Amino acid sequence: MVTERNAEQTRTRILEAAHEEIYENGYQGMRIEAILQKTSLAKGALYHHFPNKLALGYAVVEEILMEHFHTTWHEFAHKYPNPLTAIQQLFLWKADTYKNEQRFKGCPLNNLNQEMAAIDEGFHQRLESVMEAIYQAIVSALELGQQQGHVRTDINPTKIAMFIMASYQGIMGAAKCMQAPDLLTDLFGTLNDYIDTLRTQKSA
Repeated sequence: MVTERNAEQTRTRILEAAHEEIYENGYQGMRIEAILQKTSLAKGALYHHFPNKLALGYAVVEEILMEHFHTTWHEFAHKYPNPLTAIQQLFLWKADTYKNEQRFKGCPLNNLNQEMAAIDEGFHQRLESVMEAIYQAIVSALELGQQQGHVRTDINPTKIAMFIMASYQGIMGAAKCMQAPDLLTDLFGTLNDYIDTLRTQKSA
């Protein structure tokens, strides 16, 4: 049991270090040597868990990025029963999280989409799975909001969910390109103004 637990802890350390390296330098700029330095592991220990760099990159998407989305989404959905409020508060939290960044690196998922989705099918499939999970979560939240009387019934949840998701990615990308994380507050504020228009009179 101790060996299994230690092995799992080592694997987690490797994944976290790889995620940090990818966020800092991109997947193609990620160096195995840097991960070994961060984790104080021998190369053999890393390759015991991940046979190559590609397998490690795939695991970061499947396990780190997907888990981060589910954890964050569930936290806000649980805290704010009204799905529109939950989405708005998540955006405000994002803006507050990044507002003082000296070198704004953007959204980890968006970064990998831009870098790898078009050039590697394995990355494309895994990144698409994360995007699909986000999309379906928003659709389900809007549909539930309609049933509960929070969201207008004349809107199409599938179209609105895609628009919200694309808007989020565009806002994060624009702030990164301009190196202006302070813009996030205004941009997400504008998106939240739009989300307010989806409320019923009862929920407004």
